[in-house]
Amino acid sequence: MLTPSLQAANAAAALPPLGLPTVRLATSDDDAFVDDLQAIAFGPGRFARTAFRVRERFPIDPGLSLIAEVNGVPCGSVWMTPISVGGVDGYLLGPLATHPNFRKRGAGKLLAREVVRLAMSRGDGRFVLLVGDFDYYGPLGFVRVPEGRVIFPGPVDPTRVLLHSDDPSLVDRLEGPIAAFGAGSRS
Repeated sequence: MLTPSLQAANAAAALPPLGLPTVRLATSDDDAFVDDLQAIAFGPGRFARTAFRVRERFPIDPGLSLIAEVNGVPCGSVWMTPISVGGVDGYLLGPLATHPNFRKRGAGKLLAREVVRLAMSRGDGRFVLLVGDFDYYGPLGFVRVPEGRVIFPGPVDPTRVLLHSDDPSLVDRLEGPIAAFGAGSRS
């Protein structure tokens, strides 16, 4: 008998149906799928990543947890964690994952665009931060953060720290350790 977790992974592993991805809010019914997807995408080392350390300290925002689907079949997910850097509130994007059978269909970029749009439209955060590939996220409006400006609770490749903000000058002013959302009110 398959466990619910394996059933979720097997549903996504089936031949992907044709169609364009859509996005919806995640529910508790998606938990097994997201766990399996993250295991497939990032392997057992995912728990040692610095971004995981951030999410251990500060909970993800369920209102910014999204699922991508193709014809009703879950194929990707993204989370957002409220944080503060140097007294400026924002969000840490990730993990963003797409099931291997659904890659190159635009689900990941759709998830990234939509979660950034939702977070920024709230008006309570000034940026979205992530650790990722500039070639992937640059066309989505992310820019490189000057090395050493944002201090993570563990090692990160400083060339992969990226920022999205409606204020283009924020990338040059944002500085400090990652802290709890609401930790300060500096602009």
